[in-house]
Amino acid sequence: MLYYSTNGSAPVASLEKAVVKGLAEDRGLYMPERIPVLPSSFFDNIASMSFQEIAFEVASAFFGEDVPADDLKRIVYDTLSFDCPVVEVEPGIWSLELFHGPTLAFKDVGGRFMARLLQHFTTPGEPLNVLVATSGDTGSAVANGFLGVDGINVYVLYPKGKVSPVQECQFTTLGRNITALEIDGVFDDCQALVKNAFMDKELNAKLKLTSANSINVARFLPQSFYYFWAYAQMKKRGLADELVVCVPSGNFGNICSALFAKRMGLPIKRFIASNNSNRVFFDFLGSGVYSPRPSVQTIANAMDVGDPSNFARIWDMYGKSVDRIREDISGATYSDGEIRESLKDIHKRTGYLCDPHGACAARALYEGLRPGETGVFCETAHPAKFKDTVENIIGTTVALPERLEAFTRGKKVSVELPKDYEPFRNYLLSTI
Repeated sequence: MLYYSTNGSAPVASLEKAVVKGLAEDRGLYMPERIPVLPSSFFDNIASMSFQEIAFEVASAFFGEDVPADDLKRIVYDTLSFDCPVVEVEPGIWSLELFHGPTLAFKDVGGRFMARLLQHFTTPGEPLNVLVATSGDTGSAVANGFLGVDGINVYVLYPKGKVSPVQECQFTTLGRNITALEIDGVFDDCQALVKNAFMDKELNAKLKLTSANSINVARFLPQSFYYFWAYAQMKKRGLADELVVCVPSGNFGNICSALFAKRMGLPIKRFIASNNSNRVFFDFLGSGVYSPRPSVQTIANAMDVGDPSNFARIWDMYGKSVDRIREDISGATYSDGEIRESLKDIHKRTGYLCDPHGACAARALYEGLRPGETGVFCETAHPAKFKDTVENIIGTTVALPERLEAFTRGKKVSVELPKDYEPFRNYLLSTI
């Protein structure tokens, strides 16, 4: 499988180059030359397959030409050492719980898969430096996925004061091959620093760089696994015929992988991208004009993105047609007040506790489902990761799982940097 750039002026790349480089030479995102369609027999039998079996079939469609089957199977099965169950909230509304991995967030799947695939491609004796910008859960998932991996150093860039305390602990207390860089700015500033580093020829001549953000094909494509798994679970229950899936969306890697799944034949009826007050995509669906803007801080901080990187992939996949995009995906946008209201209401009525991102997605289903449809929303992180916010909303204590508690006991260590590129560049050069 070859990969081309969404900007159209970079040479096509092998899987190894696309994964190791992360970003194409023309600053575009890599896209597979084709999106394979899985056979109907796969969907006929999917309800009787395990999560790992399903994921291996999907992974083989993209990576099977470039990674030996035994190696790919090991990568997939090692990645998915935990479940992503679909749980009923109330009749017609279900939660796809993506927080059962090591860092209790949906990005564990992509982070763990990428770490293992990168290790597969890494040449012994040639250190690889992974740069990752995070608005919350990406940093912890990637840091923990790569922790202790020989030959790979990870630099997590996060916006000062704009991730939850628990999230911050998950990547600032690890040490070893993980370094946290606290940037005096917003997520978009962190993402810009990463992209500028990739375009810096002199820096790249001295340091072997790659990205673990969803701009990397090895990070976002594996996230399609859990949409196939959700469908399988709902089909087993006889509830898959009119299935609508709502994805809380920030940098749009998650929902982009869902749209890839649909292109591969996954018979989900339609998708909803639920935004917080960072409503660039929602406004695009209405106007047809994509207008990035500075991000604003919200209680659903992982979605605080004003210029979603993966919009480029969606735009490319649908032939630069907003009408074609609208056929598969609709949008919703909610203020902090509306997210709080939904989180509190769902918990009070059903006993189910969402995190702010899941509450944002759930509200879109409550408001947007049509007669006869069944809705699944992505619950992307354990509510305890937003302990103070959630407790303030529901008025009761949220227990901290032992895995999170262990992170909070560690000593936080980070390097403070301004949002300007030169200090960041100089810091990277100082690590040589």
